[in-house]
Amino acid sequence: MQISVLTPDRTIFTGTITKVSLPGVEGSFQLLDNHAPLVSALSAGKVTLQTAATGTFRFYDEEQEAMAESSDANRKMTFTIDRGFVEVLNNEVNLLVQGARNLR
Repeated sequence: MQISVLTPDRTIFTGTITKVSLPGVEGSFQLLDNHAPLVSALSAGKVTLQTAATGTFRFYDEEQEAMAESSDANRKMTFTIDRGFVEVLNNEVNLLVQGARNLR
């Protein structure tokens, strides 16, 4: 599935992933390939995603203060978010958050 993680001032991550764990307002939950359509509010907390086995992805590198590109297969990436929303439709995930930091 494709994911875009956006804040008001920058793109944090775009690419193909196999799963993502999110901090929902009523508890954490996970999205996998072909998830049913969904719109949900998110609380501040940790987001963990795993990149797909093939393909490239782009992410915001805080050290370089710029977007970087990688093709690391099955890479686990974790970052913290301030509150926001997630939308899932047709195997595309859009994560809209107030802020994000500590991508690793």
